[in-house]
Amino acid sequence: MLKVINVAGARPNFMKVAPLVAAMRRRPSEFQPILVHTGQHYDANMSDEFFRDLGLPAADIHLGVGSASHAAQTAAIMQAFEPVVLEEKPDWVIVVGDVNSTLACALVCAKLDIKVAHVEAGLRSRDRTMPEEINRLLTDRIADLLFTPSRDADANLIAEGISAERIRFVGNIMIDSLLSNLDRAKNSTIGTALGVDNKKYALLTLHRPSSVDDRAAFRRILEALEQIAQRLPIVFPAHPRARKMLAEYGLSEDVEKIDDLRLIEPLGYLDFLNLMRGARVVLTDSGGIQEETTVLGIPCVTLRDNTERPITVEMGTNTIVGTETASIVSATLAALENCSGRIEHSIPPLWDGRTADRILDHLARLESPVSS
Repeated sequence: MLKVINVAGARPNFMKVAPLVAAMRRRPSEFQPILVHTGQHYDANMSDEFFRDLGLPAADIHLGVGSASHAAQTAAIMQAFEPVVLEEKPDWVIVVGDVNSTLACALVCAKLDIKVAHVEAGLRSRDRTMPEEINRLLTDRIADLLFTPSRDADANLIAEGISAERIRFVGNIMIDSLLSNLDRAKNSTIGTALGVDNKKYALLTLHRPSSVDDRAAFRRILEALEQIAQRLPIVFPAHPRARKMLAEYGLSEDVEKIDDLRLIEPLGYLDFLNLMRGARVVLTDSGGIQEETTVLGIPCVTLRDNTERPITVEMGTNTIVGTETASIVSATLAALENCSGRIEHSIPPLWDGRTADRILDHLARLESPVSS
């Protein structure tokens, strides 16, 4: 039996860890899962509610690191995680995504000669101003096994000189959570509570520094939203970072003046999924939402200058527009011209809801002696 530590730190991680933990619990003779929550996201709306919605058990170990600068937070996670690894002596540690917890826990494992697998490896935006890009690059250099969501990720790793023996193409773990929860999300009444009708609203998310930490960029986005809201309501579950920067920049009143821009608190996974599947168009700076809208066939307007998920553009659902007002408005209005609210698209290979079991199959085939 393999003892496997699964690391979750921030909200995007929870959707990736949940299918892995569930799959391991279905195979108790093969796997002993341990769930470690670093506490990188510690707000109940950003963490606890997602655990409940995704059916994740309470974390076996909670590190409680909280918020800090990138350096301080990464160091705090490493200091808190090292004793856990020394005590548990796992066969494998699985890290997911590209947040600070991902890199910090991978570094601990590399120093202690504990095998680490990176789920969602090989994604590249080629923008090193993004903290996530640095986390992705470094984690992939030191991880023993790299589980990729798409063939372009394989190509990225090979181009960086990483041995093909370390790479396994398994599909997109995010889609495991999406497909397994679609029916449950239908029971959400969030749309009724907000007074929006199916396919008659836009959904917006913003949290990246390039969107909300730059006052000029944030202002341009708001100007675009003001124009778009004249065509259809916009629902904006505001990330704490976005709310904080709106207040700091003195833009809160500007938001309040935009008719039909509904600024609401962050949502749990099922409520958000319900809103996303019912949206006419989604505007976002999130990577995961680009993937989810690809599978759902919903037009996605990405408010960034690049993406680490170019397959979502190639498959026909995602448009990268940056933060210029005119570009955002033009792409959104173009999406609205499609009367059905859906667009022609293809679903990438192995985005089928069975990625977690493919990952476990690979781990089960490998010998994993515990270092003493």
